[in-house]
Amino acid sequence: MKLQIKFYLIFVILFNSVLYSQKRETDSLSYYNNLANANIKDNKYKQVFLYTQKAINYAQENSKTNQQAIQTAKLGRLYYGLKKQDDAIEKLTESINLFKTLSPSSEYANAYYYLGLAYIAKKNYPSAEICINKAAVISKALQLDDNNQLIQLQKGIIYSANQKFDTASTIFNSIISKPDSPKNLDIKAEALYQMGLIEEHNNRNNLALNYYNKALDLNDKNQNLDQKSNILLAISLVYDKMLDKSTAYSFLKLHLNLKESIAIAINEKLGISDYEAFKESQRKLNLARVNKEKEEQEKTEQFSRLINYMSIAIIIILSLLCYSLYKNNKIRKKTNLLLQEKNQELIRAKEKIEKASSARADFLSIVSHELRTPLNAINGITHLLLQENPKKTQLHYLNSLEFSGNYLTAFINDILEINKIDSNKAQIEPVNFDLKQLLEDIKNSLIEVATKNKNEFILDIDPNIPNSLIGDPIKLSQIFINLINNALKFTKNGKVSVVARLQSLQDQKALLYFEVVDTGIGIPSEKLKSIFESFYQGSTEINRKYGGTGLGLTIVKKLLKILGSEIHLKSNLGEGSCFSFELCLTANYNPIYLQQKQEFVFDFSKIKGKNILIVEDNKINQMITKRMLENRNILCEVIDNGEDAIEALRNKNFDLVLMDVHLPGVNGTIATQEIRKFDMHTPIIAMTAISLNENREMLLSFGMDEVITKPFIPQDFYNMLYKFLAVNNLESTL
Repeated sequence: MKLQIKFYLIFVILFNSVLYSQKRETDSLSYYNNLANANIKDNKYKQVFLYTQKAINYAQENSKTNQQAIQTAKLGRLYYGLKKQDDAIEKLTESINLFKTLSPSSEYANAYYYLGLAYIAKKNYPSAEICINKAAVISKALQLDDNNQLIQLQKGIIYSANQKFDTASTIFNSIISKPDSPKNLDIKAEALYQMGLIEEHNNRNNLALNYYNKALDLNDKNQNLDQKSNILLAISLVYDKMLDKSTAYSFLKLHLNLKESIAIAINEKLGISDYEAFKESQRKLNLARVNKEKEEQEKTEQFSRLINYMSIAIIIILSLLCYSLYKNNKIRKKTNLLLQEKNQELIRAKEKIEKASSARADFLSIVSHELRTPLNAINGITHLLLQENPKKTQLHYLNSLEFSGNYLTAFINDILEINKIDSNKAQIEPVNFDLKQLLEDIKNSLIEVATKNKNEFILDIDPNIPNSLIGDPIKLSQIFINLINNALKFTKNGKVSVVARLQSLQDQKALLYFEVVDTGIGIPSEKLKSIFESFYQGSTEINRKYGGTGLGLTIVKKLLKILGSEIHLKSNLGEGSCFSFELCLTANYNPIYLQQKQEFVFDFSKIKGKNILIVEDNKINQMITKRMLENRNILCEVIDNGEDAIEALRNKNFDLVLMDVHLPGVNGTIATQEIRKFDMHTPIIAMTAISLNENREMLLSFGMDEVITKPFIPQDFYNMLYKFLAVNNLESTL
């Protein structure tokens, strides 16, 4: 029963949303149509054209072909009523082309009928005959009996124009013989007038006058001014032929006065200047639409080419990196086998291994460093394209490109981290920190991964653990993030637990025990020892299914070794895994200051108009950084070398400097040292594709205020700018 109610509610919501969408579209068309009709009553034809054109545009934008055809035909009829026959023919033809793609309708028949009238007014009788016959066929198929007499009348007029007077007379007399009714007065009056023209052509002037007078009597009842004007002129011409000049003149005068009043009325409805202005706006609108379609097509082609080039670039980069890693790994295995087989050459082999390892570390450091610059360009351009409201069809490609760039960035970072450890560049940096807060922050950062795989994520922290500990929280974070991320990735619909226990506490030395336990796929017993090797994930199938580089556990093992501990693993296939380790940290009972995580409320309007100096020699990085700043309404100036940067800061004030470390000539660190000799206040942020021999502390020692690593995450980049341009300024003001 509950399930049925849920389905019913979903159906009601979907049904109402569809109705609302249809109602909104219908209301918009009705709104413009009602405004147009209201202005017709007030003879404000400038507004009539405006709202009718808006209805056409709305229907076209929302792919409402039927309404677009109806409104276009309406515009054509308006032109016909104002005697703008060329414009009427253009719009009616356009509407007919739209109707041809739809099912036959009364509007389709009327469009052909009015197009025939416009051709008759232009005396193009062959085209008029085709259109009237088309209208007759459609009306007959739809059984539109009301159209029959109108169509017959126009056929008679066309026959008469082609001097087929007998056929025309038969049609006109058939119409005249109908009994009078409010609907057919205008038709009968026109038929009488046409019969008068035929009799006048046959020089039977008295009969012609008789028809004209009858037509005039009927016209007085329906008040068709154009028709009356034609009848008065015809009567004047007959009296002139009968040499009754006085009567001819009096009817001619009535005709001319009526003709003038009709012209004035039409001009009042829509002045010549208003009409020309409207036609010019239509011409510009059509031209703009054509140009926009052409521009969008060119953009789409350019975008497709750009995506292809960037995809090829990423594939090449990944291929080169994987190939270099494969070759170096192969060399290392070959060297290890050589050591086992040749004990006699142990010393020489050892030296070769050390040299090979050093070369590998230097090579991978250089490769990872050099890859960061083009990767920064790829990630930056992808971010900028995503900010420019791409089409839905393009959004999928950009998101895929962004994912690939982020994946490659993480891969390079892992490689650099392993190289640092292997090259003894990674050192313990003890600081004061809160272990409970650290684990909470890591949980918050990985909660999305847990939610994606529908895992329960639990923190079990011993309350007896001191709040303040001295250790290396950065390396500890790396260890936990790698272990927890692996547990969440290889577990679905299960549970992942992080346990922290206080084993002992003596003389401020806290021995802590940690566990990361999951209920995931587990590891076969024969793979337990090799699982900590670089690029190893148990099997090719696991790598294909779950992805990843196989470097996470290698980093964990190496970092724990630096911290004086080791990792332990218990696992059974299909039953989950348990990674555990012990760590000795110092308890700090009298912390002078424990840095708390600051929560900022970002208001980027506070950094609008700030002036930033960009010191960067790479043209692509210059463009990306400048564009990202301009997107936040920040002013910027670009310099490509250290010497000019020093002179620029001597002669001009900037709110902040973005300093690339590796510059031609004077590099970023030396330039910063020189700047600090005369300027100690302007914040300088180092931008670097950080290498094996670089670290944050080393760069800060030259006088830089902060370091951001390329490729950088756009949000981290903006947050750092906000910190120095808004938050720090506010604190210094206070």
